[in-house]
Amino acid sequence: MRRVVDAFATALSGLGEHKLRTVLTMLGMMFGVGAVIAMLSIGAGAKHQALALIDRLGMRNVVIRNAPLKPEDSAEIRKKSRGLTERDAEAIEDAIPGVAFAAPRIEIAAYKAVAAGARTAAQIHGVGERHREVEPLALAEGRFLDAADQRHHAQVCVLGAAVRRALFGAGPALGRDVKLDDTWFEVVGALAPDPGAGTGAAQSVAVASADQAVFVPFATALVKLDHDPSEPPLGEIVVQLRPGASATDTGLMVGALLDRLHGGARDTQIIVPEALLHHSERTQQLFNLVMGLIAGISLLVGGVGIMNIMLASVLEQTREIGVRRAVGARRLDIQFQFLVNAFVLALIGGALGVAIGLGIARGISAYAAWPTLVTLRSVTLSLGVSTAVGILSGLYPARRASRLDPIEALAAA
Repeated sequence: MRRVVDAFATALSGLGEHKLRTVLTMLGMMFGVGAVIAMLSIGAGAKHQALALIDRLGMRNVVIRNAPLKPEDSAEIRKKSRGLTERDAEAIEDAIPGVAFAAPRIEIAAYKAVAAGARTAAQIHGVGERHREVEPLALAEGRFLDAADQRHHAQVCVLGAAVRRALFGAGPALGRDVKLDDTWFEVVGALAPDPGAGTGAAQSVAVASADQAVFVPFATALVKLDHDPSEPPLGEIVVQLRPGASATDTGLMVGALLDRLHGGARDTQIIVPEALLHHSERTQQLFNLVMGLIAGISLLVGGVGIMNIMLASVLEQTREIGVRRAVGARRLDIQFQFLVNAFVLALIGGALGVAIGLGIARGISAYAAWPTLVTLRSVTLSLGVSTAVGILSGLYPARRASRLDPIEALAAA
């Protein structure tokens, strides 16, 4: 143990005597480790975002939305199809095997919600009582919409967290009235803040936050809220699958059915979250491979720098090596000392590289609004690889130093 402590103390002392050379030697390792940390944090952030989006869409769901139309094609397509309708949802439930149920949603944008002298913009969603089975919405208070609300066209609503806060602040919301357009609704529930607030996107698939939403019964939205007649009746249909049903196959069958129902008009898009997950995983693997190669080259350059400086140290310390060998030091002792020198160089360079990587990750997150996630695994992997490269780079110089003949080393000096 004493020998190990002395070896580390000698290594640190030697590095301190040549500060500039030490820093220049560690630069390659620092940038290599920094690149690894930044690469892994970007990849982990992208993976987390993609998984959050897919979780929001639902792994056992197939989501059908109206496709964006070019202005020059819109009139012609609308002659064939109105877009998504209730008939589509009913046909999917009846005709597609493996479908548990289809949950239609009406979306009415840019409404003003008014209550107690306060007002705020809100996105109105007309949904059924089973909507929470296809979209993870956590309640903070009250209840969600139920079957009785649908049957009686009840004028009740559930507020998103931001809407509730804007209208009622910290005061009670349950039982209060909210005016949407010209219709009053009673608040029966309020949602917890959405952890995915904002809009997440992957492959041009967007999922809006529920914080700015107001949910009303689907049946009530149909008869008591105004709709733009030029817009499709439904905003989307979420199809939940039975256990064992293939999401990809179901998506293909739904596409074929809608093609017939809409007279061949390609005015819908089908999103299969399971397929998105597989695509995201393949993209992530490719990204990790490319960035790993780039970071690996940087680490290799750092390793070459350590080997170069260790070989120079062998030449500089030839007399010292001869003296130590003359007074009884073994070859193993000499080899161990040089390996410790290389290890310390790599370790310090790796630690500084971790700090650089954290800074790069934070900078990317702040500048590009791109999520980054630094994990303990990425830090451990980076330090492990850097120290391994350092030790491997120090092996040849250490063996060369240990094989110097004491008499020749003293004579050369």
